[in-house]
Amino acid sequence: MSTMRIGMIGCGVISQQYLASFEQLPDVQLVAVADLDPARAEAAAAGREGVRVLSVDELIADDEVDTVLNLTIPAAHAGIDLRAIAAGKNVYSEKPFAVTTAEGQEVLAAAQEAGVVVGSAPDTVLGTGTQTARAALEDGTIGAPIAAVATMVTPGHERWHPQPDFYYVPGGGPLLDMGPYYIHALVTLLGPVSEVMGASSRLRTERTIGSGPRQGETIPVTTDTHVTGVLVHESGVLSTLVMSFDAVATTIHPIEIHGTAGTLAVPDPNRFDGDVEVRRLGGDGWETLPVAAGYAEAGRGIGLQDMAVRGSGLRASGELGQHVLEVMNAVLESSTGGARVEVTSSVARPAMVALEGAGVTA
Repeated sequence: MSTMRIGMIGCGVISQQYLASFEQLPDVQLVAVADLDPARAEAAAAGREGVRVLSVDELIADDEVDTVLNLTIPAAHAGIDLRAIAAGKNVYSEKPFAVTTAEGQEVLAAAQEAGVVVGSAPDTVLGTGTQTARAALEDGTIGAPIAAVATMVTPGHERWHPQPDFYYVPGGGPLLDMGPYYIHALVTLLGPVSEVMGASSRLRTERTIGSGPRQGETIPVTTDTHVTGVLVHESGVLSTLVMSFDAVATTIHPIEIHGTAGTLAVPDPNRFDGDVEVRRLGGDGWETLPVAAGYAEAGRGIGLQDMAVRGSGLRASGELGQHVLEVMNAVLESSTGGARVEVTSSVARPAMVALEGAGVTA
Protein backbone atom coordinates (compact mmCIF):
# COMPACT_ATOMS: atom_id res chain seq x y z
CA MET A 1 0.00 0.00 0.00
CA SER A 2 0.95 3.70 -0.29
CA THR A 3 0.12 6.04 2.59
CA MET A 4 -2.86 4.50 4.35
CA ARG A 5 -5.62 7.00 5.09
CA ILE A 6 -7.33 6.19 8.37
CA GLY A 7 -10.85 6.93 9.52
CA MET A 8 -11.12 6.26 13.26
CA ILE A 9 -14.49 5.22 14.68
CA GLY A 10 -14.63 5.41 18.47
CA CYS A 11 -12.90 8.20 20.40
CA GLY A 12 -12.91 6.74 23.89
CA VAL A 13 -10.07 6.03 26.32
CA ILE A 14 -8.01 3.73 24.07
CA SER A 15 -8.11 6.23 21.19
CA GLN A 16 -5.73 8.51 23.07
CA GLN A 17 -2.93 5.97 22.72
CA TYR A 18 -3.49 5.66 18.97
CA LEU A 19 -3.67 9.44 18.56
CA ALA A 20 -0.30 9.76 20.32
CA SER A 21 1.31 7.43 17.75
CA PHE A 22 0.07 8.68 14.39
CA GLU A 23 2.79 11.27 13.89
CA GLN A 24 5.45 8.55 14.31
CA LEU A 25 3.93 6.32 11.61
CA PRO A 26 5.31 7.45 8.22
CA ASP A 27 2.93 5.44 6.06
CA VAL A 28 -0.26 6.12 8.04
CA GLN A 29 -2.36 9.29 7.95
CA LEU A 30 -5.40 10.01 10.12
CA VAL A 31 -7.97 11.86 7.99
CA ALA A 32 -11.29 11.52 9.85
CA VAL A 33 -12.81 10.63 13.21
CA ALA A 34 -16.30 9.69 14.36
CA ASP A 35 -17.99 8.87 17.64
CA LEU A 36 -21.56 8.51 18.87
CA ASP A 37 -20.68 11.42 21.16
CA PRO A 38 -19.81 14.32 18.80
CA ALA A 39 -17.94 16.13 21.59
CA ARG A 40 -15.47 13.24 21.89
CA ALA A 41 -14.89 13.26 18.15
CA GLU A 42 -14.33 17.02 18.19
CA ALA A 43 -11.80 16.62 21.01
CA ALA A 44 -9.95 13.89 19.10
CA ALA A 45 -9.66 16.07 15.99
CA ALA A 46 -8.74 19.27 17.83
CA GLY A 47 -5.35 20.61 16.74
CA ARG A 48 -4.90 17.94 14.06
CA GLU A 49 -4.59 19.52 10.65
CA GLY A 50 -6.71 17.86 7.97
CA VAL A 51 -8.62 15.59 10.37
CA ARG A 52 -12.36 15.96 9.80
CA VAL A 53 -15.16 15.15 12.24
CA LEU A 54 -17.82 13.00 10.57
CA SER A 55 -20.76 10.87 11.58
CA VAL A 56 -20.16 7.11 11.56
CA ASP A 57 -22.21 6.76 8.35
CA GLU A 58 -20.31 9.61 6.69
CA LEU A 59 -16.92 8.20 7.64
CA ILE A 60 -17.70 4.71 6.31
CA ALA A 61 -18.88 6.20 3.01
CA ASP A 62 -16.07 8.76 2.67
CA ASP A 63 -13.85 8.34 -0.40
CA GLU A 64 -10.85 9.84 1.44
CA VAL A 65 -10.88 6.95 3.94
CA ASP A 66 -9.38 3.69 2.74
CA THR A 67 -8.98 1.98 6.16
CA VAL A 68 -11.37 2.09 9.11
CA LEU A 69 -9.76 1.89 12.56
CA ASN A 70 -12.49 0.38 14.72
CA LEU A 71 -12.14 1.45 18.37
CA THR A 72 -15.75 0.89 19.37
CA ILE A 73 -16.86 -1.34 22.25
CA PRO A 74 -16.47 -5.09 21.62
CA ALA A 75 -20.17 -5.66 20.94
CA ALA A 76 -19.95 -3.25 17.99
CA HIS A 77 -16.70 -4.55 16.46
CA ALA A 78 -18.16 -7.02 13.97
CA GLY A 79 -21.03 -4.77 12.90
CA ILE A 80 -18.78 -1.80 12.15
CA ASP A 81 -16.23 -4.02 10.40
CA LEU A 82 -18.90 -5.54 8.15
CA ARG A 83 -20.27 -2.11 7.21
CA ALA A 84 -16.78 -0.83 6.40
CA ILE A 85 -15.95 -3.91 4.34
CA ALA A 86 -19.22 -3.55 2.41
CA ALA A 87 -18.08 -0.01 1.56
CA GLY A 88 -14.80 -1.36 0.19
CA LYS A 89 -12.65 -0.32 3.14
CA ASN A 90 -9.82 -2.17 4.82
CA VAL A 91 -10.44 -2.55 8.55
CA TYR A 92 -8.30 -2.74 11.65
CA SER A 93 -10.18 -3.61 14.82
CA GLU A 94 -9.34 -3.22 18.47
CA LYS A 95 -9.38 -6.42 20.47
CA PRO A 96 -11.21 -8.69 20.79
CA PHE A 97 -11.70 -9.25 17.07
CA ALA A 98 -15.41 -9.84 17.70
CA VAL A 99 -17.57 -11.18 20.53
CA THR A 100 -18.61 -14.53 19.08
CA THR A 101 -16.55 -16.85 16.92
CA ALA A 102 -19.30 -16.85 14.28
CA GLU A 103 -19.17 -13.04 14.06
CA GLY A 104 -15.42 -13.12 13.49
CA GLN A 105 -15.78 -15.75 10.78
CA GLU A 106 -18.38 -13.58 9.04
CA VAL A 107 -15.98 -10.62 9.02
CA LEU A 108 -13.15 -12.66 7.50
CA ALA A 109 -15.43 -14.18 4.87
CA ALA A 110 -16.76 -10.76 3.89
CA ALA A 111 -13.24 -9.35 3.65
CA GLN A 112 -12.07 -12.21 1.45
CA GLU A 113 -15.02 -11.74 -0.89
CA ALA A 114 -14.47 -7.97 -1.05
CA GLY A 115 -10.71 -8.27 -1.51
CA VAL A 116 -9.84 -5.98 1.42
CA VAL A 117 -7.31 -6.37 4.23
CA VAL A 118 -8.33 -7.01 7.84
CA GLY A 119 -6.12 -6.38 10.86
CA SER A 120 -6.66 -6.97 14.54
CA ALA A 121 -5.15 -5.62 17.73
CA PRO A 122 -3.21 -6.13 19.87
CA ASP A 123 -0.07 -5.02 18.09
CA THR A 124 1.93 -4.98 21.33
CA VAL A 125 3.37 -8.35 20.28
CA LEU A 126 5.31 -6.53 17.55
CA GLY A 127 7.38 -4.60 20.09
CA THR A 128 10.80 -5.49 21.41
CA GLY A 129 9.48 -7.38 24.45
CA THR A 130 7.62 -10.27 22.80
CA GLN A 131 9.83 -10.21 19.70
CA THR A 132 13.07 -10.53 21.70
CA ALA A 133 11.50 -13.52 23.46
CA ARG A 134 10.61 -14.94 20.05
CA ALA A 135 14.24 -14.53 18.93
CA ALA A 136 15.45 -16.33 22.06
CA LEU A 137 13.15 -19.26 21.36
CA GLU A 138 14.26 -19.40 17.72
CA ASP A 139 17.89 -19.46 18.91
CA GLY A 140 17.21 -22.43 21.20
CA THR A 141 18.05 -20.44 24.34
CA ILE A 142 15.83 -22.65 26.55
CA GLY A 143 15.96 -25.79 24.46
CA ALA A 144 12.68 -27.37 23.43
CA PRO A 145 9.65 -25.56 24.92
CA ILE A 146 7.52 -27.74 27.17
CA ALA A 147 4.98 -25.47 28.84
CA ALA A 148 4.04 -21.85 29.46
CA VAL A 149 2.17 -19.97 32.17
CA ALA A 150 0.41 -16.65 31.45
CA THR A 151 -1.01 -14.70 34.38
CA MET A 152 -3.00 -11.45 34.60
CA VAL A 153 -4.69 -10.45 37.84
CA THR A 154 -6.29 -7.14 38.77
CA PRO A 155 -9.13 -6.18 41.13
CA GLY A 156 -11.08 -4.81 38.16
CA HIS A 157 -11.17 -1.96 35.66
CA GLU A 158 -14.10 -0.19 37.31
CA ARG A 159 -11.63 1.34 39.76
CA TRP A 160 -10.16 3.63 37.04
CA HIS A 161 -12.34 3.48 33.91
CA PRO A 162 -15.16 6.07 33.89
CA GLN A 163 -17.41 3.92 31.64
CA PRO A 164 -16.59 0.31 32.62
CA ASP A 165 -19.94 -1.31 31.82
CA PHE A 166 -18.70 -3.23 28.76
CA TYR A 167 -16.03 -5.00 30.81
CA TYR A 168 -18.71 -6.87 32.76
CA VAL A 169 -21.04 -8.12 30.03
CA PRO A 170 -20.55 -10.95 27.50
CA GLY A 171 -17.73 -9.90 25.22
CA GLY A 172 -15.92 -8.45 28.22
CA GLY A 173 -14.57 -10.08 31.36
CA PRO A 174 -10.87 -10.65 31.95
CA LEU A 175 -10.51 -13.25 29.19
CA LEU A 176 -11.94 -11.33 26.23
CA ASP A 177 -10.58 -8.01 27.50
CA MET A 178 -7.03 -8.89 28.59
CA GLY A 179 -6.71 -12.40 27.19
CA PRO A 180 -5.95 -11.20 23.64
CA TYR A 181 -2.63 -9.69 24.78
CA TYR A 182 -1.52 -12.92 26.39
CA ILE A 183 -2.87 -15.38 23.84
CA HIS A 184 -1.62 -13.35 20.86
CA ALA A 185 1.80 -13.49 22.54
CA LEU A 186 1.54 -17.23 23.22
CA VAL A 187 0.57 -17.96 19.60
CA THR A 188 3.32 -15.65 18.33
CA LEU A 189 5.85 -17.46 20.52
CA LEU A 190 4.60 -21.06 20.50
CA GLY A 191 2.25 -21.42 17.55
CA PRO A 192 -1.49 -22.00 17.18
CA VAL A 193 -3.76 -23.82 19.62
CA SER A 194 -5.58 -27.05 18.79
CA GLU A 195 -7.74 -27.64 21.88
CA VAL A 196 -8.49 -26.15 25.29
CA MET A 197 -9.87 -26.88 28.74
CA GLY A 198 -11.31 -24.18 30.96
CA ALA A 199 -12.94 -23.26 34.26
CA SER A 200 -14.33 -19.92 35.42
CA SER A 201 -16.14 -18.17 38.26
CA ARG A 202 -18.02 -14.99 39.11
CA LEU A 203 -17.75 -13.91 42.74
CA ARG A 204 -19.69 -10.65 42.54
CA THR A 205 -22.91 -9.74 40.75
CA GLU A 206 -22.23 -6.00 40.71
CA ARG A 207 -19.35 -3.50 40.69
CA THR A 208 -19.05 0.12 41.84
CA ILE A 209 -17.52 2.72 39.51
CA GLY A 210 -14.55 4.35 41.21
CA SER A 211 -13.86 7.43 39.07
CA GLY A 212 -15.36 9.96 36.69
CA PRO A 213 -18.84 11.50 36.54
CA ARG A 214 -20.51 8.19 37.43
CA GLN A 215 -18.35 7.53 40.50
CA GLY A 216 -20.29 5.56 43.08
CA GLU A 217 -22.77 4.12 40.56
CA THR A 218 -23.30 0.35 40.72
CA ILE A 219 -23.28 -1.71 37.51
CA PRO A 220 -24.31 -5.37 37.03
CA VAL A 221 -21.85 -8.18 36.29
CA THR A 222 -23.19 -10.68 33.74
CA THR A 223 -20.00 -12.47 32.69
CA ASP A 224 -17.42 -14.53 34.58
CA THR A 225 -14.62 -12.51 36.14
CA HIS A 226 -11.99 -15.18 36.87
CA VAL A 227 -11.00 -17.62 34.12
CA THR A 228 -8.41 -20.39 34.04
CA GLY A 229 -7.58 -22.37 30.93
CA VAL A 230 -5.16 -24.92 29.55
CA LEU A 231 -4.24 -24.38 25.91
CA VAL A 232 -2.85 -27.31 23.94
CA HIS A 233 -0.67 -25.91 21.14
CA GLU A 234 -0.34 -27.81 17.87
CA SER A 235 3.33 -28.22 18.77
CA GLY A 236 2.39 -30.12 21.94
CA VAL A 237 3.34 -27.28 24.31
CA LEU A 238 0.83 -26.78 27.13
CA SER A 239 0.02 -23.20 28.19
CA THR A 240 -1.80 -22.44 31.43
CA LEU A 241 -3.79 -19.21 31.46
CA VAL A 242 -5.04 -17.28 34.50
CA MET A 243 -7.10 -14.12 33.81
CA SER A 244 -8.80 -12.39 36.74
CA PHE A 245 -10.76 -9.25 37.57
CA ASP A 246 -11.11 -10.58 41.13
CA ALA A 247 -7.57 -11.05 42.45
CA VAL A 248 -5.22 -8.34 43.72
CA ALA A 249 -1.63 -8.98 42.59
CA THR A 250 0.98 -11.55 41.62
CA THR A 251 4.76 -11.82 41.94
CA ILE A 252 5.36 -14.08 38.92
CA HIS A 253 6.31 -12.91 35.44
CA PRO A 254 3.40 -12.15 33.08
CA ILE A 255 4.45 -15.04 30.84
CA GLU A 256 6.95 -17.78 31.65
CA ILE A 257 8.00 -20.37 29.09
CA HIS A 258 9.65 -23.52 30.41
CA GLY A 259 11.99 -25.51 28.20
CA THR A 260 14.38 -28.42 28.48
CA ALA A 261 17.36 -26.10 28.97
CA GLY A 262 15.89 -23.17 30.85
CA THR A 263 12.97 -20.84 31.57
CA LEU A 264 12.21 -17.67 29.65
CA ALA A 265 10.46 -14.73 31.35
CA VAL A 266 8.46 -12.63 28.88
CA PRO A 267 7.47 -9.05 29.81
CA ASP A 268 3.92 -7.73 30.05
CA PRO A 269 2.28 -8.35 26.64
CA ASN A 270 0.12 -5.27 27.22
CA ARG A 271 3.33 -3.29 26.67
CA PHE A 272 5.61 -3.07 23.66
CA ASP A 273 8.92 -3.30 25.53
CA GLY A 274 10.29 -4.70 28.79
CA ASP A 275 13.13 -6.97 29.83
CA VAL A 276 13.27 -10.56 28.62
CA GLU A 277 15.02 -12.75 31.18
CA VAL A 278 16.31 -16.29 31.12
CA ARG A 279 17.19 -18.78 33.85
CA ARG A 280 19.43 -21.38 32.25
CA LEU A 281 19.78 -24.99 33.35
CA GLY A 282 22.89 -25.06 35.52
CA GLY A 283 23.08 -21.26 35.52
CA ASP A 284 23.29 -18.89 38.47
CA GLY A 285 20.11 -16.81 38.66
CA TRP A 286 18.23 -14.82 36.07
CA GLU A 287 19.99 -12.89 33.32
CA THR A 288 18.53 -10.17 31.10
CA LEU A 289 18.83 -10.77 27.37
CA PRO A 290 19.81 -7.93 25.04
CA VAL A 291 17.06 -6.51 22.86
CA ALA A 292 17.23 -8.56 19.67
CA ALA A 293 14.02 -8.06 17.67
CA GLY A 294 10.88 -5.98 17.34
CA TYR A 295 9.76 -2.47 16.49
CA ALA A 296 11.74 -0.21 18.84
CA GLU A 297 9.93 2.50 20.80
CA ALA A 298 6.61 1.44 19.30
CA GLY A 299 3.14 2.45 20.46
CA ARG A 300 -0.41 1.45 19.63
CA GLY A 301 -0.90 1.79 15.92
CA ILE A 302 2.35 0.11 14.88
CA GLY A 303 0.09 -2.66 13.56
CA LEU A 304 -1.38 -0.11 11.15
CA GLN A 305 2.12 0.84 9.98
CA ASP A 306 2.94 -2.85 9.50
CA MET A 307 -0.34 -3.20 7.58
CA ALA A 308 0.43 -0.18 5.38
CA VAL A 309 3.82 -1.60 4.39
CA ARG A 310 3.02 -5.31 4.19
CA GLY A 311 -0.61 -5.26 3.01
CA SER A 312 -2.23 -8.69 3.26
CA GLY A 313 0.99 -10.03 4.81
CA LEU A 314 0.50 -7.91 7.92
CA ARG A 315 1.49 -9.52 11.21
CA ALA A 316 -1.42 -8.28 13.36
CA SER A 317 -3.86 -9.96 11.02
CA GLY A 318 -7.57 -10.62 11.25
CA GLU A 319 -6.81 -14.32 10.90
CA LEU A 320 -4.67 -14.20 14.05
CA GLY A 321 -7.34 -12.17 15.85
CA GLN A 322 -9.99 -14.70 14.82
CA HIS A 323 -7.91 -17.68 15.97
CA VAL A 324 -7.38 -16.06 19.36
CA LEU A 325 -11.10 -15.23 19.58
CA GLU A 326 -11.98 -18.87 18.91
CA VAL A 327 -9.48 -20.01 21.56
CA MET A 328 -11.02 -17.67 24.14
CA ASN A 329 -14.58 -18.67 23.37
CA ALA A 330 -13.56 -22.33 23.47
CA VAL A 331 -12.14 -21.79 26.97
CA LEU A 332 -15.45 -20.26 28.06
CA GLU A 333 -17.38 -23.10 26.42
CA SER A 334 -15.22 -25.65 28.22
CA SER A 335 -15.71 -23.84 31.52
CA THR A 336 -19.46 -24.27 31.12
CA GLY A 337 -19.54 -27.79 29.72
CA GLY A 338 -16.60 -29.28 31.59
CA ALA A 339 -15.02 -31.00 28.58
CA ARG A 340 -12.13 -30.37 26.22
CA VAL A 341 -13.09 -28.22 23.25
CA GLU A 342 -11.40 -28.46 19.86
CA VAL A 343 -10.20 -25.29 18.17
CA THR A 344 -11.11 -25.68 14.52
CA SER A 345 -9.09 -22.79 13.10
CA SER A 346 -5.34 -22.55 12.76
CA VAL A 347 -2.98 -19.75 11.81
CA ALA A 348 0.65 -19.45 10.83
CA ARG A 349 2.89 -17.70 13.33
CA PRO A 350 3.46 -14.15 12.09
CA ALA A 351 6.89 -13.42 10.65
CA MET A 352 9.36 -12.27 13.27
CA VAL A 353 10.13 -8.53 13.35
CA ALA A 354 13.79 -7.69 12.90
CA LEU A 355 15.08 -5.00 15.27
CA GLU A 356 13.99 -1.87 13.45
CA GLY A 357 12.53 1.56 14.06
CA ALA A 358 8.79 2.10 13.86
CA GLY A 359 8.91 3.20 10.23
CA VAL A 360 10.75 0.19 8.83
CA THR A 361 9.34 -3.29 8.29
CA ALA A 362 11.59 -6.33 8.02
